[in-house]
Amino acid sequence: MDSPTNSPVRLEPWSEQDFELLRAMNAPESTEHLGGPETEEALAGRHRRYVDLSADTTGRGRMFRVVLLPEEVAVGGIGYWTRTWDGQEVYETGWTVLPGFRGRGVATAATRAVAARARAAGLHRFLHAFPSTDNGPSNAVCRKAGFELLGEQGFEYPPGRPMHCNDWRLDLRPPGSAD
Repeated sequence: MDSPTNSPVRLEPWSEQDFELLRAMNAPESTEHLGGPETEEALAGRHRRYVDLSADTTGRGRMFRVVLLPEEVAVGGIGYWTRTWDGQEVYETGWTVLPGFRGRGVATAATRAVAARARAAGLHRFLHAFPSTDNGPSNAVCRKAGFELLGEQGFEYPPGRPMHCNDWRLDLRPPGSAD
């Protein structure tokens, strides 16, 4: 699938077989900035949405498992999807890397790869990420992947749980293109 020459990861479409990966990503240490682990029922719903989004061919979004190279092991998930933000349609991205694989550049490489996928889909100009203001590692991923920090925002995630996020934005226009 996706594996730029020197990237430590490959993105593969999320599939029915990835439920156990999603369950592993639902651990308390991976969801502390997202309101905590989801119930089994909510997780099954999320998995269904991921599988459906993975099959999307309209450009509205995709979900992927992140495969670490050269180990060929699934270590997390990432995706992009359409949302309305400040009155305009944009892509949003989010990711999770399993605890044993953090600090190795996996999330940054996956974020760059998913940005390339979103750019190729060509539906929206901007890709946003909304990590919690107190999630230092995810904010660092945004910075390293070339996103611009637009500022803090109030956000609800999960619905009904207010949180403070940073709004990071990446312009998906090809370098050198006009507005």
